[in-house]
Parts: sequence; structure tokens; C-alpha cells
Amino acid sequence: MDDVLAVVLAGGKGHRLEPLTRDRAKPAVPFGGAYRIIDFTLSNCLNSGIRQMLVLTQYKAMSLDRHISRGWRRYLCRELGEFIDIVPPQQRVGEHWYRGTADAVYQNIYTIEKERPEYVIILAGDHIYKMDYAKLLDYHIEQQADLTISALRVTREAAKQFGVMQVDDNNLVIGFEEKPDNPKPIPGDKDHALASMGVYVFTARFLFEHLCQDATHANSAHDFGQDIIPSVIDSSRVFAHLFLDENRKTDAYWRDVGTLDAYFEANMDLISVDPQLNMYDDVWPIRTYHPNLPPPKFVFAEHGDMARRGEALDSIVCLGSIVSGGRIARTIVGPNSRINSYSHVEDSILFERVDIGRHAKIRKAIIDKDVSIPAGFELGYDHQKDIKRGFHVSPGGIVVIAKGDPVMAN
Repeated sequence: MDDVLAVVLAGGKGHRLEPLTRDRAKPAVPFGGAYRIIDFTLSNCLNSGIRQMLVLTQYKAMSLDRHISRGWRRYLCRELGEFIDIVPPQQRVGEHWYRGTADAVYQNIYTIEKERPEYVIILAGDHIYKMDYAKLLDYHIEQQADLTISALRVTREAAKQFGVMQVDDNNLVIGFEEKPDNPKPIPGDKDHALASMGVYVFTARFLFEHLCQDATHANSAHDFGQDIIPSVIDSSRVFAHLFLDENRKTDAYWRDVGTLDAYFEANMDLISVDPQLNMYDDVWPIRTYHPNLPPPKFVFAEHGDMARRGEALDSIVCLGSIVSGGRIARTIVGPNSRINSYSHVEDSILFERVDIGRHAKIRKAIIDKDVSIPAGFELGYDHQKDIKRGFHVSPGGIVVIAKGDPVMAN
């Protein structure tokens, strides 16, 4: 893997995740209590043996920069040629921000060429999954491909939000449509289509050549899915590689947490009894920055109808948190949070340093960091009331309180 460079695209606005992305980039949004979304892509790189990474940022990148600096650079040794570098927009080849995914890579082409990679893996920093990129690279080399696209089998309805591929019997890509209204099905499976995951392996020389060509086209959107891939499939060796669960040999776990409801559901996946995404995997660990905090604590074990009991059912409780006489169910509690006496929280996600006041009742909510919920406050039980208070309610009925939102007592 010494000849491989990973380029992680982490500059999207993430507007569909607002207000969680009001002050942070989408890849920096907390996930699963202790992690950030980008931790999954970076862990995949490290576990796959890739130790040269560029993270391309653009919008609201400070928290992402801080997270990577604190938690990731310690795994790599610059003196051995290993690195994870955060690369902000530099406008080295123009006076504009990134106009598309391909343009983001093109504007950093000098930085990429300087490392002299033989292969470049293009990755998104905002997806939740585990993948061994080494197997994808091996397939790319075996097929003598110019470009290999990691593919996922999805329903035809879901495929409308992806780039959809058509392949021959040898998985050579013979057609590609970006977000089609009527996705073409997989041969022999009329209900499913073959979707691009936005994970690409390029032979470096081929990538540089076509990025430079695309940059000269004034009418191009400068995007891999819309422009680069459709322009090369007829003249180049472009292959699809199906992403499967290595243990179950079925469709692998992969989530694009691009909306509040998708983000909420992906978090809730983790608290099931046997989640498909195993966070307790010693073989393929998901790494992150872990602050020095004490273990979580549960206090009060009174009995009776009005008793205080500090308990958590079907939940994840992170370091530094205290469940002090409150009750949580099917909830993810971030670090340094506190659930006070007689409160009840269910089907919710609490970020870092959230304080739930006494007798508060919270249901189907996402509460951002440093938010204090007053005593007796109710959230998620009356959406009209929640909206009048100024809180965001997703189409799926998830109430979101962002950082800095005023939370007044009932």
C-alpha cells in the first residue's frame, strides 16, 4: 500500500443535516456517542493499510481539523512517510471554491502528484460503513483497470439518489447515470439497481489526465458522477466491484447519513441487540479521539412508584456521563452528559455535555452539545409546540435542538 494515496472529500455543506451542521462540517457531526462521522472512513483507511491520507475540507472545518489533530495524527509517523494532512481550499488553479467533487481533487492535483502515488483512492468522509480498501485495490489491479467503482445493491427507489451503473458479465461498466428518475435494474433482478458508493480507485496517471481534460470544459459540473465517469466508460477500463458483508456474504452495511432521519436511524441501528454494524470488533476497530474521562455512573436505586432509579435500557452511555436518578431507554448519551432525577429520555440522541433537568421528558429528539434542558421540560410530545419554540422537526418527527438554541422552561 506504499503506492496508494487516499483522498478524503470532507468539504460538503451538509445542508440537509442542519441544524447539526450549523457550526460544523458534516463529517465532524458526532455519531454513536463517542465518534465523528469521518472516523469510519479514516478507520477503514488505517485498517486497510493505507497510511497516506489527504483530507480535503472547505466549509466550517475548524471542529473537524481539531478532531483529526487530537485523535488521528498519533497513529502515523511522518518520518516513515505516513501522514494524514488536512488540506483547505488554496485556489491554486483558480479563484473559486470547489465546484464539484472532481474539481476539489483537481485543485489539489499538485499536492497529490508530489506524493507520486501509483493509485489514488477517492473517498467520501460522510458515510457509515466498514470496508477493506485493500480488496478493492487488488481487484482494480487484477482487472488492469483504469477506474474501479465500489458498488452496492439498492432498491430502485433508493437508487434515484445515487449514480447507477450497468455492467456486463465481467463487471465492466457499460452505462452510468447520475441520480436517474428511472434507474435501470440489475439484470435478473427487476427490484434492485447497482449504485455507486462514491468510492473510487484510479490509476493515478489516468486520474490526472482526465481531471485536466475536465477542467478545460466550461459546461462541466466538474463532478465524478456527472462528468468524469460518463466520459470515460466507452474508452477506458472501468469496473464495478460489489461491496458485500465479508462474514454474511450479503449486502453490506452502508449508510449515507445525509438527512436528519437517515442520521437518526443509523444511530439507532447501534443499540439493537445484534447490530449489523459491529462497534465491538477487535479485528476492524473504529478509532477516534477519546478524552480522559471517568467511566459512566448510574446512581440511586430506590423502589416504589415515585422512586429515583438511575437506569439505562437498550442504550449507549459514554464516558464521563452520570445517570443520576433518571431513566433512559433506546438512547445514545454522549460524553460528560447528565440525566437528573425523575427525568425520562427515550428514543433520543444526546451529544456531549447535555444536561437533562429533573422531571424532564424527552422523546425522539437529537440534542446538540452544551444544551441544558430545564426541569419539567417536555420535548417530542407535541410537535406544534416544539415548532413554536423555534426547534426543528424533521419529516420523520425527530425534534432537534441545536447548539445555542434558547431552551425556556415550560
